Amino acid sequence: MASYNRVIMIGNLTRDPDYKQLSSGQAICRLSLASNRQFKNKQTGMMVQEVCFVDIDVWGAQAESCNQFLKKGSSALVEGRLKFDTWQDNEGQKRSKHSVVADRVTFLSSSSGATLDKDTDSTIEQFSQSADYENNGAAVTKPKVKKTATKSEFTGTGEVEFNDKPAFEDELPF
Repeated sequence: MASYNRVIMIGNLTRDPDYKQLSSGQAICRLSLASNRQFKNKQTGMMVQEVCFVDIDVWGAQAESCNQFLKKGSSALVEGRLKFDTWQDNEGQKRSKHSVVADRVTFLSSSSGATLDKDTDSTIEQFSQSADYENNGAAVTKPKVKKTATKSEFTGTGEVEFNDKPAFEDELPF
């Protein structure tokens, strides 16, 4: 039987990240994300706002960057898998909940529209260019490719001229 478990969601953090270093040395960061859905109630004709609160677990080096750069109110796009946990509480009651184990967290602009300072912005850019964090924090190096346009490529109208070769021409009569 085939199965597929993938979650992609965008939301805002409802509190500051909860960062812990396990005795094994592995880093984990728990994020609480709120994702909003707005729809029109067909019976009353009124707009209804529905909020979904989800706990997100981020592991490894990406957990460290989430702890460093995210805070309450920050927007994030999370890609990962759904996980089901069960436990007994202090009164002996069986409890359960779903959470998301993140494969990738993308930092979006803050909900207030504020931007990060110049130093933080360049640090995030360097960090994102240096490695791609997947598979629970295992770093996979990405090649650094930087394309810069030369002054001669700009037409002055805001458009860039490309030095492409002409389209393929064949010797067929049609």
